Amino acid sequence: MLMERDFDKPYLSMNHFLADIEGRAFRMAQIATGNRDDALEIVQDAMMKLVQKYSQHHATEWKALFYSILNTRILDWHRRQSVRNRFRSWLNWHDGEDEESEDLLEQQAGDIHHAPDIKLQDDQLMTGLNAVLGTLPVRQQQAFFLRVWEGLNIDEAAAIMQCSASSVKTHYARALEKLRGQLEDHQ
Repeated sequence: MLMERDFDKPYLSMNHFLADIEGRAFRMAQIATGNRDDALEIVQDAMMKLVQKYSQHHATEWKALFYSILNTRILDWHRRQSVRNRFRSWLNWHDGEDEESEDLLEQQAGDIHHAPDIKLQDDQLMTGLNAVLGTLPVRQQQAFFLRVWEGLNIDEAAAIMQCSASSVKTHYARALEKLRGQLEDHQ
């Protein structure tokens, strides 16, 4: 399911680095927030902070620094939402946001060699994966994304998530357990 890419490739410039990670970072933020606009704002803010504060650091440090910033921004968003939701519930006020969940993962381009039944199964799996990823707690999402999408080892993910390696293992294992349980029909 993962695209093959060189996880440790050297970056020639900050622009190349940002172009390489923007899609994955956006999907991570979008799944974490459930909102396309908020996700875009979070990723843009994380990118700006990286450029402003860490562009002089060595390119090999950018990935960990960026995901630390992104992680912090996502957690901040959840904290703000929690406070807003408390006020909304006290005031019985809703801002008219759609209750419908957005398509959180972009569909990959279709392969003309796939039979329609295989394409349908793939589409159903992606829809199910989308739904289950959106229900995971934020820390489980982060552990899953950093380990699977970004290919980071446990220690790198722990540094980014600002927790212990055993905590990353626990969050990752729980995420996989829930994904496997919920996506059992698609195996």
